[in-house]
Amino acid sequence: MKLSVKTIATAAFAVFLMPTLHLCAEVGAKPLTGAKVDHAADSSVTPVTELSAPLQASSMAPAMPSTDGKNGDTPKIEWFMGYSYLRAVPSLTEGNRLMWLNGGSTSVAFNLSRTLGIVGDFGGFNETRLLLTSGDPPVALNPYNAVQAGTMFTYLGGPRLSLRKFDRVTPFAQVLFGGIRASEEAICKSCAPLLPVENAFAMTAGGGLDIRVHNRFAIRVVQAEYMMPRFENLSTGASDSQNNVRLSTGIVLRFGGSVVPPLPPPSPLAYSCSVNPPSAFPGDTISASGMALSLNPAKTAVYTWSADGGTVTRVGSTAKIDITGLAPGSYTLKGHVSEGDKPGENADCTAAYSVRAFEPPSVSCQADPSNLLSGASSAITATGISPQNRPLTYSYSATSGSVSGSGTTATLSTVGASVGTVGVTCTVVDDKGQTASSSASVTVTAPVVAASPLASELCSIHFDRDSRRPSRIDNEGKACLDGIALNLQQNSDTHLAIIGNASGGEKGGKKLATERAANARAYLVNDKGIDSTRIVVYSGSQDGKVVSTTLIPAGATFDTTGDTPVK
Repeated sequence: MKLSVKTIATAAFAVFLMPTLHLCAEVGAKPLTGAKVDHAADSSVTPVTELSAPLQASSMAPAMPSTDGKNGDTPKIEWFMGYSYLRAVPSLTEGNRLMWLNGGSTSVAFNLSRTLGIVGDFGGFNETRLLLTSGDPPVALNPYNAVQAGTMFTYLGGPRLSLRKFDRVTPFAQVLFGGIRASEEAICKSCAPLLPVENAFAMTAGGGLDIRVHNRFAIRVVQAEYMMPRFENLSTGASDSQNNVRLSTGIVLRFGGSVVPPLPPPSPLAYSCSVNPPSAFPGDTISASGMALSLNPAKTAVYTWSADGGTVTRVGSTAKIDITGLAPGSYTLKGHVSEGDKPGENADCTAAYSVRAFEPPSVSCQADPSNLLSGASSAITATGISPQNRPLTYSYSATSGSVSGSGTTATLSTVGASVGTVGVTCTVVDDKGQTASSSASVTVTAPVVAASPLASELCSIHFDRDSRRPSRIDNEGKACLDGIALNLQQNSDTHLAIIGNASGGEKGGKKLATERAANARAYLVNDKGIDSTRIVVYSGSQDGKVVSTTLIPAGATFDTTGDTPVK
């Protein structure tokens, strides 16, 4: 004797309901006596390309209100009952025993925490369509023939994950494993069965969405899942995975947990505001902020600001006060927050601020050097400070001499200044016309006239030892010239005068005097590397076979009276 889908589904509901009734007795909840699932077939169902199956997740929480204020409490048990639609995808998949099925399903979820639950699921279906195919690829021969007494049952179990962070909406996901049983099927009562009774492994994976209506009651808007049975392939005769979708909707009864107590009446609004900085100068901007307490998150707070000085620009619970051009003094900011017209939905606050007058600048003045000779210059440095960092302009004056420059530095020239103390004044003025001055003094002294350098006689070279070579420089003369070369090398700004002489009785004395001086210069230039431009040669009038030398320092003069320059 064949059992109807309705009979088997009712028995399954009772089996799954037993632990629920036991739990309800423990927590004092009122147990349910039964439920009814409609397995009536709908022969007008049109094939669709996407379907889902029941998915629900829940979590077991302590019997107290949720600490985060979301989703009320977490029930210990959730019992789902509803309509389910099962369908093969794609619709002409060869070898898939399932086609279009209508029925009902029920599930019981035991919540272990707010997130994790264990689900037992049972479903019963009438197969209202049987797809007969032929050929390769398969062609539907008679896809709208009704199946006589064709039924399908699923019995599954597995874990469920729930997201309980919203006030009334609970999305979930689950994966279930178990079995599926299909009855034999024929296209008419008197026809031989086309398909035998078959049991196979099955699994589902998907999710769903519950909307809580009451703490003990919710509506499962949708539960959609992929379903994979392992029936025998009608084409190959071997067990094969077959693709299906299941779509369910229904109601959820919730048991266990605690009922969230009603919220206390909202406290009246409280509002405080502050300004930063509380004291500023004209042209600055003051920031304002307000803090409202006991706001209703379900309402939108409206903030307004005003002030008896300056221009207020608001941005929600914050504002800016522009005090440009505002006279020094004390002022008040006013803030207001509103959530409606009822008592306790409005609050005000005030904050005081002040505008300060600009402070004058200050300046220091220094001279470097502070002591100098008449005609020299001194660097003047002014260091100006504005307490409010206002722009500063610098100027300078002196009691004697002249001072020039702009910015923080200037130059004092003492040309034409009298000997003594010269006073220098440094002045700064800000953009508000406020000034400050400071002084420095410079002592001017008369320059000391240095003594003029003098020419000095050096060693002499004698030529009376070698009568055969009367203009030849001997070793003693070279020793004299070596000392002179060292002196010239050590004093690069000096010059040398070489004066050649001859005795009165020498034949060709004038020529010998010139040769003797020229030979001395040649030795210094060629042998000692002295620059020839530093040496001046003369033919002298002294009586004697001698060459005299004179060192001429820079600035000194040399008396050439009686001497004739030699080119």
